[in-house]
Amino acid sequence: MMDIEKLYEMLKKAQEPKGYFFNTDKARVSEMLSALLVNKERYGYMVCPCRLASGTREADQDIICPCVYRTQDVEQFGSCYCNLYVSQDWNQGKISREYVPERRPPEKMGF
Repeated sequence: MMDIEKLYEMLKKAQEPKGYFFNTDKARVSEMLSALLVNKERYGYMVCPCRLASGTREADQDIICPCVYRTQDVEQFGSCYCNLYVSQDWNQGKISREYVPERRPPEKMGF
């Protein structure tokens, strides 16, 4: 299994050029990355640990990290639902840290 540090470096390198940064709360980031690795072992893909996965890749496609809701969440709130990916302004305290509501439609949560 990949370790947290390798995953961190791989995702940081891929996501920062797109404007998505890891939360400066290192404990939160480590917890989330660890949970992503657990989910990869469990399901075979890195499904969002903040959401209930069905275990079927097709049903979970929208919540495979980075989820399809991240872009809108970061644009609107400066953070994704899990607070894993954030904007620079969010990390620097230039915008308020508001609760990010769940965007995933209820019908996708019912499996």
